[in-house]
Amino acid sequence: MRMNVLKLSHFYRDKTHEGAPAKVLTAEQQLRRSVLSCLLWEKEFYEDGVGIMGRIAELVPQVAAEAVAALAIEAREKMKLRHMPLLLVREMARHASHRALVAETLTRVIQRADELSEFVAIYWAGGRQPLSAQVKKGLAAAFVKFDEYALAKYDREGAIRLRDVLFLAHPKPQNEAQAELWKRLVDNSLATPDTWEVAVSEAGRKVGNKREIWERLLAERKLGALALLRNLRNLYQAKVSEQLVLDALTAMKTERVLPFRYLAAARVAPQWEEALEKAMFRSLSANANTLAGHTVLLVDVSGSMDWALSSRSEMKRTDAAYGLGILLREIAEKVTVFTFSEEAKRVPARRGMALRDAMDKNQPHGGTNLGAALSQVEAEIKHYDRLIVITDEQSHDRVSKPRGKGYMINVASNKNGVGYGAWNHIDGWSEAVIEYIAELERAKY
Repeated sequence: MRMNVLKLSHFYRDKTHEGAPAKVLTAEQQLRRSVLSCLLWEKEFYEDGVGIMGRIAELVPQVAAEAVAALAIEAREKMKLRHMPLLLVREMARHASHRALVAETLTRVIQRADELSEFVAIYWAGGRQPLSAQVKKGLAAAFVKFDEYALAKYDREGAIRLRDVLFLAHPKPQNEAQAELWKRLVDNSLATPDTWEVAVSEAGRKVGNKREIWERLLAERKLGALALLRNLRNLYQAKVSEQLVLDALTAMKTERVLPFRYLAAARVAPQWEEALEKAMFRSLSANANTLAGHTVLLVDVSGSMDWALSSRSEMKRTDAAYGLGILLREIAEKVTVFTFSEEAKRVPARRGMALRDAMDKNQPHGGTNLGAALSQVEAEIKHYDRLIVITDEQSHDRVSKPRGKGYMINVASNKNGVGYGAWNHIDGWSEAVIEYIAELERAKY
């Protein structure tokens, strides 16, 4: 009987939803997978939001409190998620082993005034109950961060108002002016902020001209970059002056806007695609951080990647993948791009929206043969400095290790994945993933 046989059953006991062998992960690795690309309660292609949330709740007590707290902060500050960090802190509050870090973490992840009431709503999702001492301490410390503009902007109608959180947490005002501010909050007498949300809401309640409202907001530069991109369809339907829209796109601050935002905007407002592309290139030049050498990029265009990120959004996982592809094309010294579904196919050397179109139309969006695609790419490209795969990791076939430096960027929250072992595994799709690659190579290679 032979004894010198490599046994991988313990390493590949789990499988992806498509059937490929997947590494058995630690609880912390599973938690990162579930958190960093998850929009809370949103259904994904393979898993529903309730199931993902339940898995997160089971994993939190299995992971060290310091690691969970750090993950909540990373999700909020690096990946720009809002609800997921609040859920993590709520789950920390359930367990004696994690409660000591609740107040500090909650104060850190609450960065918008409405997150005060949203956290209480999450806390009471299973039934109304007293807030823990650590939760009250965290809410109180967070409450003092917000001025009148922020409180008025986010004191929205709902089951839990900001005044309710004030009564529950009992924060101490830092000075007399803040004490007076909180009295106005309690009395519903805060100064109404001149925001686009308020203006449009008022227009909806009155018989008036929405076009005039939108044109005033544009002329006065009251729409931030994300608000402008999200409202392009509304501007078009209101027959807003095209020149005002183009001027706003030209003038908007783009430093913190990622490519996938422009791709989603161009889908709903294709008539302004040229202006959107110009704004995107300004954004990319501001975020440039060159990766030296030859980068090979492999983008997943399988059917599951066409799934929407949110039921309230037209943005798809392919937008995240294409956006990262466009970003890499601009900041890497040399890039060769492939897409894969049933097979790998090389993409023409293009930039911006043209690269998006090339990736999207390069082949049918079918199955996920990542293993075979990797073999094709490495047979065609004899030398590279790094291989980056953007995928939801739900492969049909076994995935081998990369020949050189390999990065697997996971853009979904599915339980199991294939990009571990020799792969540098990254969850999520903000600019932080590219920063991570650059920093890792400076430190490790």
